[in-house]
Amino acid sequence: MTHHPDESPGFLLWQVTLRWQREMTAALAPLDLTHVQFVLLATTWWLNAQGEEPNQLTVARRAATDIKMTSQVVRKLEDKGLVERRVDPADTRARRLRVTERGAEVARAAVEAVEAADAEFFRRAPDPAALLRALRPLAAPPDETSP
Repeated sequence: MTHHPDESPGFLLWQVTLRWQREMTAALAPLDLTHVQFVLLATTWWLNAQGEEPNQLTVARRAATDIKMTSQVVRKLEDKGLVERRVDPADTRARRLRVTERGAEVARAAVEAVEAADAEFFRRAPDPAALLRALRPLAAPPDETSP
């Protein structure tokens, strides 16, 4: 049984994702950030604002990113002077993360840019609240107790 592509949620999600990613890339380009750099910088900034000095594993889990990729991207953010990585006194293999003053400025500007781009992109959604209700369970990690 063949379906029209416009009736495939996966195909439509793919198209929406590609368009949204292009918008995010354009919004972040003036700040010299890739989207994954933004996500990890913003996540670290938010955790720091909550009084935490997270390790890379905590940031990766919160951002739902691969830990090895997170380590590479955080190094790049460190090279840009946006994040500091410090050896964790409790575990010398781990690195604690703190956003620098410049990193906080860039994070604030990036969040504003991304929120504005999101608002523009999703304004076409007929019912934004319904869209969020539909996306939340799909974004949640699978329940490990279910088969």
